[in-house]
Amino acid sequence: MFHKEGHKIIIITTAIIVTATILADEFITILWLRMLLQIAFLICFVLILQFFRNPKRQTQLNDNNVVSPVDGKVVVIEEVEEPEFFKDKRIQVSVFMSPINVHVTRYPIGGKVVYSKYHPGKYLVAWHPKSSTENERTTVVVENKVFGNVLFRQIAGALAKRIVNYANKNDKVTQGKDQGFIKFGSRVDVFLPLDANIKVKLNQKVRGGESIIAHK
Repeated sequence: MFHKEGHKIIIITTAIIVTATILADEFITILWLRMLLQIAFLICFVLILQFFRNPKRQTQLNDNNVVSPVDGKVVVIEEVEEPEFFKDKRIQVSVFMSPINVHVTRYPIGGKVVYSKYHPGKYLVAWHPKSSTENERTTVVVENKVFGNVLFRQIAGALAKRIVNYANKNDKVTQGKDQGFIKFGSRVDVFLPLDANIKVKLNQKVRGGESIIAHK
């Protein structure tokens, strides 16, 4: 199953690779070179398919839990000042996605969208400390009956050139459902209340929509 954001790219890539394979077979007479090129085309095609995959996830709906919005590795767990929406101290949990991770962003908690905003910006590497405030990003806040307001932020990385955000203010959203997509390497920050019980550790690998990152 592939994410809808990849359908156009997959179709175009398929057409290019099929055409290139036919041309290579027709005009390249050196067998080893032709086979090498065809293998390279196949690898490229497989990489595109795996990047846009959208596996089904079994989210256990629970307002007392916050699940990871994305697949990847936990790179930040710290108390910070959140300047955009809360303007006070929160616990930040950040998950970094490499290009080989699933890049679907899922709602970490269910409730009502009370804030959704896109910010143009730079393309610093996603693990850079200033990427959270200076890179291209989107900020979404979901109001939940147990956690109150939970903010999560999609952040473009050095390779990411497009962030897709489906969240609109006043939307009623379900935990674990698709919220967006980030193309080609990035990270997501989640900002939680100070009394949230963090259930992950630094460098832990997490799965979007399934791994519990906080409990209350």
